Amino acid sequence: MAVTHPATATRNGLADYVVDQLNSGTLEIQTSGGTEVATLTFGATAFGDATGGTATANAITKDSSATGGTAARAQFKTSGGTAIVQCSVTATGGGGDITLSTVTIAATDEVSISSLTYSAPA
Repeated sequence: MAVTHPATATRNGLADYVVDQLNSGTLEIQTSGGTEVATLTFGATAFGDATGGTATANAITKDSSATGGTAARAQFKTSGGTAIVQCSVTATGGGGDITLSTVTIAATDEVSISSLTYSAPA
């Protein structure tokens, strides 16, 4: 049997614990091998308080001049650079955790994310 968190208060606490570590941190989009493609910056308060086990990101600062490459995954990092969350990145229709309009990012491209949520497992 898989571990679950049926109580909403528990899921809210877990989600808040994770996202609070991302204040002033970064969202680094990477190749499948872990090479940085683009880095976006979370604000001083990265996410709002969780509701129903899900926290919604506040504004994320875009990367105005990406390094470039083929995006495959992303890491959410603390302001000190410690990876807290890792997830998949796919193009629209690909079913990844983060969806970009394209995974092919050229050097100096602008990369932005308009909305992002983090959900603690139920």
